[in-house]
This record gives sequence, C-alpha cells and structure tokens, in this order.
Amino acid sequence: MSAELSRKVDWRRSVAAGRELEGRLPLAGMARLGDLLFDTEGQVHWSAGFGRDELGVPFVEVRVDARLPLECRRTLQRYEHPVQIVQRYGLVRDEADEAGLPEGYEALLADGDGYVDPLALVEDELILAVPLIPVSPGSESVERDWPVHADEEMRANPFSALAELKKKL
Repeated sequence: MSAELSRKVDWRRSVAAGRELEGRLPLAGMARLGDLLFDTEGQVHWSAGFGRDELGVPFVEVRVDARLPLECRRTLQRYEHPVQIVQRYGLVRDEADEAGLPEGYEALLADGDGYVDPLALVEDELILAVPLIPVSPGSESVERDWPVHADEEMRANPFSALAELKKKL
C-alpha cells in the first residue's frame, strides 16, 4: 500500500491482516523535523509492517531510509546525513502491558480508539536520528595548541599589580 493513507491506522485490524504500508514522504511535510534541518529538500522512504511475533505479541516494525540535510557545526556548510532505521514497536493497550514486552521492543501505546499514526512514528525516529552536534564526515577538527606570547603571560593576572602594592606596604 502506498503512502496515500489516512494519518491513523487501526492497529488491531492491521496486525490481524499482516498489513504492510510503505511510501515516500517529503521532508517539507514534517514540521517538527523541519526545525532541525538545514533545508527541507529531499524525501524519506519508509515502511511499516504489522504482525505478531512467535510469542503472540502484536507489533509494528518501522523502517526508514533517508538522507537528512544538516548544517555541519565545524564548517557551517550543508551536508547530507544518511539514516537507516529499523525499530520494532510492541503495541500495548495500557502502560501495565509494557513490562511484558520482549527485549528489543519499544512500547507503543495506541490512542483510546486503537489507532496508531505510522507517519508520526517515522518523524519521531528521524528526530531521534539527528545528531546532537552535526559534523560532516571528513571535516577537520579545530583542536590545536596555540602558543602564548610572553607579554600576554605577564598581563594575564589582573591582580599582579595589587600584589606589587602589597609588597611595598
């Protein structure tokens, strides 16, 4: 099924049918993510597969493939940060069910009507994939030892003049 779907999907029916959704989304359509990007040019390829695992736990597995345009903090230039995400969510009806999820599952609490928004999940995963300090690969680090001139060392302590006055007293 393509990305032409309503924002909310009934997860119970989707799990029972083993529904697979996929599509492409423009970065410009993701308002929360857009604030973190250099610009909103580009698209995201995503898929969401519903099902039950061998333990009978209902899940949705979200896959995201994108190249996020970010601003390098070293060069202040645009670069594309590649992102490939696979995240499996265990679908729970209330918070008490979260403890019963197998390892490796992220809990996803559906709204009161039993609906989930796969496009919001995609946007959430992309927001989490943005590095705290974006740095383009291959940019040179600015770490360097800068020499201190002798006259700057003498000027460095503003209380040195007071120490000299104290000695005279």
